[in-house]
Amino acid sequence: MNKELYQFAYEVYNSVEDLNEQDAWLVNEAREVTANAYAPYSNFNVGAVAKLANGEIVAGTNQENASYPVGICAERVLLASAASLYPNIAIDTIAISYHNINGVSSHPISPCGMCRQSLVEYEERVKQPIRLILSGMDGKVIVVEKANLLLPLSFGSIDLK
Repeated sequence: MNKELYQFAYEVYNSVEDLNEQDAWLVNEAREVTANAYAPYSNFNVGAVAKLANGEIVAGTNQENASYPVGICAERVLLASAASLYPNIAIDTIAISYHNINGVSSHPISPCGMCRQSLVEYEERVKQPIRLILSGMDGKVIVVEKANLLLPLSFGSIDLK
């Protein structure tokens, strides 16, 4: 038996003010777009804003449904919108933020497992990593250089061949 270690490095900033201008703008847009979320059941609004390789900006928010499995996360709304509006264009960076109406929103959150899988698939599809900037409405900000770092031992298209 062999044991292997999986680890990765990420950047932690004390606040959005410590980011470069473009990254700070994306985070602030993600924070602002949380207001467009439809989350009447969880009161947990998530916003995601992406800068595409062609310079276009695409946003997505979570959309809940009374039939809970029918809802969709902000990250997957964003990926579907980007793929529909700009087919085969890579995403350079996605900023993700949230507003927890029932609690605090002062630390970064990370995409759920389903969204991680979708992000990895998008990276494979366009053959370019997606940089993630994770934040709340204030507080620390985390930057992950490639979305696939969040999903070790992922399942992908090569596994279906």
